[in-house]
Amino acid sequence: MSNYDHFRCKPRLPKFANPKTYDLHLKPDLTACKFTGTVSIRLDIVADTKFIVLNAADLSVDSKSVRFQSETASKGFEAVNVELLVEDEVLVLEFAENLPQGVGVLFIKFDGTLNDQMKGFYRSTYEHNGVKKNMAVTQFEPADARRCFPCWDEPACKATFKITLEVPSDLVALSNMPIVEEKVEGNLKTVSYQESPIMSTYLVAAVVGLFDYVEDCTSDGVKVRVYCQVGKANQGKFALDVAVKTLGLYKDYFETPYTLPKLDMIAIPDFAAGAMENYGLVTYRETALLYDDKHSAAANKQRVATVVAHELAHQWFGNLVTMEWWTHLWLNEGFATWVSYLAADGLFPEWKIWTQFLDESTEGLRLDGLSESHPIEVEINHASEIDEIFDAISYRKGASVIRMLQSYLGPEVFQRALAKYIKKHACSNAKTEDLWAALEEESKEPVNKLMNSWTKQKGYPVVSVSMKDSKLAFEQRQFLSSGGSGDGQWVVPITLCCGSYEAKKSFLLDKKSQTIDIDEPSSLSNSWIKINVDQAGFYRVKYDDNLSANLRYAIESKRLSAMDRYGILDDSFALSMAGQLPLSSLLTLMGAYREEPEYTVLSNLISVSSKVARIVADADNALVDNTKKFFINLFQYSAERIGFDPKQGESHLDALLRGELFTTLAVLGHEETLKEASKRFQAYLEDRNTHLLPPDIRRAVYVAVMKKVTSSDRSGFDSLLKVYRETDLSQEKTRILGALGSCCDPDIILEVLNFLLTPEVRSQDAVFGLAVSREGREVAWNWLKNNWTHISNTWGRGFLLTRFVSAIVSPFSSHEKVKEVEEFFASHGKQPSIARTLKQSIERVRINAKWVETVRNEKNLADCVQELAFRNY
Repeated sequence: MSNYDHFRCKPRLPKFANPKTYDLHLKPDLTACKFTGTVSIRLDIVADTKFIVLNAADLSVDSKSVRFQSETASKGFEAVNVELLVEDEVLVLEFAENLPQGVGVLFIKFDGTLNDQMKGFYRSTYEHNGVKKNMAVTQFEPADARRCFPCWDEPACKATFKITLEVPSDLVALSNMPIVEEKVEGNLKTVSYQESPIMSTYLVAAVVGLFDYVEDCTSDGVKVRVYCQVGKANQGKFALDVAVKTLGLYKDYFETPYTLPKLDMIAIPDFAAGAMENYGLVTYRETALLYDDKHSAAANKQRVATVVAHELAHQWFGNLVTMEWWTHLWLNEGFATWVSYLAADGLFPEWKIWTQFLDESTEGLRLDGLSESHPIEVEINHASEIDEIFDAISYRKGASVIRMLQSYLGPEVFQRALAKYIKKHACSNAKTEDLWAALEEESKEPVNKLMNSWTKQKGYPVVSVSMKDSKLAFEQRQFLSSGGSGDGQWVVPITLCCGSYEAKKSFLLDKKSQTIDIDEPSSLSNSWIKINVDQAGFYRVKYDDNLSANLRYAIESKRLSAMDRYGILDDSFALSMAGQLPLSSLLTLMGAYREEPEYTVLSNLISVSSKVARIVADADNALVDNTKKFFINLFQYSAERIGFDPKQGESHLDALLRGELFTTLAVLGHEETLKEASKRFQAYLEDRNTHLLPPDIRRAVYVAVMKKVTSSDRSGFDSLLKVYRETDLSQEKTRILGALGSCCDPDIILEVLNFLLTPEVRSQDAVFGLAVSREGREVAWNWLKNNWTHISNTWGRGFLLTRFVSAIVSPFSSHEKVKEVEEFFASHGKQPSIARTLKQSIERVRINAKWVETVRNEKNLADCVQELAFRNY
């Protein structure tokens, strides 16, 4: 078949024809897990060609059915050859003669399998009255509509869709649009839906199964429903309320109403991602949509609100205005992430969500500090490469540079420009440059020049600041967690405050270095100077010793904002990892946070302490006890303030903190926490309705229980598995899975990992159990090697496989392990879908190994740790 070579190995389809309307008819068989379908595609033939080339994968096409009926030449053409190029996921239809240019209709009959890979048209399982049943669900982003029906499966090939589903008459059948007609014949019904507005294939959706729903209406008449498994409808109320309010909020912000007559949101038991923004029919994992007053923690509530706000942002940013190609994916994801915080802040101001946004920035900075990172805008040459860029760069760095730009241009200008951008590109596609153009026109600032340095090259700078003769000297260079040097250069929006937040200076650092004058030097000699005010910029700051000491004093005397306290800690941690700041300096700085009141800052302190504890353990066992003692002392003040039991009328943030704080104390082996947890768990086993185990501390208690489990005393493990098997709440199941790996006994860890591969754990959830204790690392690595064939067969068709690699490889810290990992994967052939993740994970191991060496060579570290561990407060 070499004559089709010119259609192989191309990133995009040839431009012979443009689809206008798809008339799609699908008939899923939920017992045999198969489906049949037909599609009539109204096309515009725009070139002289006897070929029509479109996407298809995992489908068998009835080649005798393929015909093209031209409207201009009023004659029909039968395909003389129909060939599926499997590697390229392309269907080539060859006709005997050139097709007449202009409009015509292409007809294709096909069938496929309702797969169990959570992509394309797939099956999910649920129980109804004790009987296991199948539902049919679609998940098409990024490039899997082609697994359900032949189509031009590229975001720029927008068309309208008329969908018809033929399903068992007792089931609910949903699609993007409202039902226009339903015909019942015996135990089957044919459901037809209104024609959709113009949209991309990856947003088409259909769900067939048994569901309950709750509903409400927006002020302008859009009907909103939350669908979930029968009996769980009440758990949809919180998301419903968030959705109705968020639609109103976005309507005002984008100055454009939601464009469809209805919005359905539905919880799917087996779902690979967190959620998917299908136009008018948004699908979710149960944990991201359902909220149960009795059993959900504050963290679950916040997750539901931000995920709903994220998906609804896409109804404008992504669905109405769509990226032109996957290179611009960050426009969709970075934007929806940023704007979901805007919505959550509007609905729940008491959550201080913009302070919590710094967690997004930190994740972005963490990945982007690797030399194996990638620019925000990535060239995509094959569909298999798209999955891997749904990562912290597209989402979190994307959202962070948007926040940086908004903070530079000002919120009003930014909002006006966005509203204009949405109106201008509605129902079509846009590139990054189009957004910059809209912002540049509105603000009269050089947005393109400023932003290109952040989206077209990977990485970010560390800005070093020093004080010389009442002048501040700034110097930028690329920051790498390995301590190496990169050659990137950025246009950096610098902001600074001196001694107070009254006056803020700002300028653009667009050279390697620059010096600025500081007024009134006399009063500033011992006053603090903070750069990157409220962490609005996506960069790190390194201060000279004197400026650092002043900032540490400002933290202790509570002069700095929560965002700035967070930033100083996070930058210091990153600099220490990169070998640019002694660990003793980082630990001394951490001591200044003992009385920290803010949840987000403490949450980061907790995650920094757990990473430092692991590195110290790998570097020098003699330091472990004192390091743990210091960390336990550090968190004692907050633990006493917050206590195990929720207080009447306490804040959402205190509820979030309680869970994280006691989890960490349990991991550090704090005796009182372990005892208290054990007592409460016993009470819970005896009475599931006890008030002694509220949802916010369950994870902490489960971690504490596992911490005490050994092969000779495994009762805690068996009891947790019993709770796991009894609950039908996904949030509770994932809480337990996330705690099982905290055990320090390698034999139990192996049992936990094997449990993840059993049918008792849905394949979407196995990844939650991969974070194992330091003592379980080696066992986990051997387990991954021994089960690699099974794991890559089960998870290899989606992004979840990357989580196995990163979770198990990244925690190591020796150069020997790097060699071992490289050799293992080299001997298992090429796997393009994990290539990037594997390189990043290996780089993390190298960084850890280097950090361990630095810590071993650090003089006076033992004295410093001793002093901190026994300090009297």
